[in-house]
Amino acid sequence: MLIFSKSDRGLKRDENQDSVYTGFLSDNSAFAVVCDGMGGVGGGSLASSVAVEEIVSYINKSYTRRMSRDSVLSLMKNALTSANMRIYEKAKEDPEFDGMGTTAVILIVRNSFALICHVGDSRAYLISDKISQITRDHSVVQTLLENGKLTPDEAKSHPRKNIITRALGVEKEVLPDLTELHIEIGNTVLLCSDGLTNYVDESSIIKTFEDNDISEVAEKLVDIANANGGGDNITVVTVTL
Repeated sequence: MLIFSKSDRGLKRDENQDSVYTGFLSDNSAFAVVCDGMGGVGGGSLASSVAVEEIVSYINKSYTRRMSRDSVLSLMKNALTSANMRIYEKAKEDPEFDGMGTTAVILIVRNSFALICHVGDSRAYLISDKISQITRDHSVVQTLLENGKLTPDEAKSHPRKNIITRALGVEKEVLPDLTELHIEIGNTVLLCSDGLTNYVDESSIIKTFEDNDISEVAEKLVDIANANGGGDNITVVTVTL
């Protein structure tokens, strides 16, 4: 498996509140985490970095190659729950960080399966001969779309576009979504923060995969997001089977 990543402050933010981790587990399964923090100066970056630190530590300590896929998904969910509590408690300890939180999307690619656990609107996509969104945004706009109150075009410029309905650290409890997906040799799973998807549409993403070596895609996508305005932090991870 091949893993590449790129995280960038963008052109208009003072700091990068995204955090990212990529690596391999004890059985050489690919492992990646993307978190997009929120919560004012310092709060978002603290929330996202604490989340990544806790998720990576939790999974590395508990993961074994003998686990079933269901057990791995449960482990990912528990890691998010643990990260949620750590951020929540830190926010309660220091009023300066009250209300801080972060999205999170975790990926483990094991044999021919992608296992995904997420909260918020950082996304996972499957890239094959087309692009398919795997995760469902936990956002106000997504709910309006699903209820038929917005069209996809209206959603792109909706004033509440960035308001998410689930995040780590905001409430004492959190409900992650779990996804299990069979993938083929040559497929790529793309993880990203909304700094990519708000500035680069799906047709441009798939074209970037088609036109570039996989080792260059993450950096190229960040460059395109910046060329299109770069109004947010941008994080991209590609994991290719």
